[in-house]
Amino acid sequence: MTNSRRNHKVDEFLINAKKWKEEYEKLRNIVLDCELTEEFKWMHPCYTFEKKNIVLIHGFKEYCALLFHKGALLQDAHGILIQQTENVQAARQIRFTNVQEIVEMENILKAYIYEAIEVEKAGLEVNLKKTAEFIIPEEFQNKLDDIPALKTAFEALTPGRQRAYILYFSAPKQSRTRESRVEKCIQQILNGKGLND
Repeated sequence: MTNSRRNHKVDEFLINAKKWKEEYEKLRNIVLDCELTEEFKWMHPCYTFEKKNIVLIHGFKEYCALLFHKGALLQDAHGILIQQTENVQAARQIRFTNVQEIVEMENILKAYIYEAIEVEKAGLEVNLKKTAEFIIPEEFQNKLDDIPALKTAFEALTPGRQRAYILYFSAPKQSRTRESRVEKCIQQILNGKGLND
């Protein structure tokens, strides 16, 4: 593996890592052995094949992980892929809590990475749920019915922005909290902005 394939932003990320440093280093070396291009996206090391995202390295409080962007399409022969939340449609993670787990799984990880590359070469796509398939919470639907301009503005948003709002509004258990979230976002939607814009 040549140093020229290493991305300086990933070097900085690793130098500044307060947790999972050794695990990140090991995962990086495994992924680079698979001939992927190292990039830095979404503030994390990301590895691509012909400009298509294959796998990302990231960490959380309890674990670090390899995230396969189209993990839902992998065979998962070892049953180790995890769907982060029920709303994640395509990506899947393999989680680690120490470097020894990574060392022991190196060959399996490489097999999964090579399979992910083959999925990309074949041009396979995950069939994503359409925005219309998501259930709009009653509190938001009432506002859409009452304010035609809001309905028009919401429908003009990209599908991803629409889904983000629907998931955000749906998350709270209490109606009062859902209502409050809707109220706070009305102007943002009317301005044509997404939840995180």
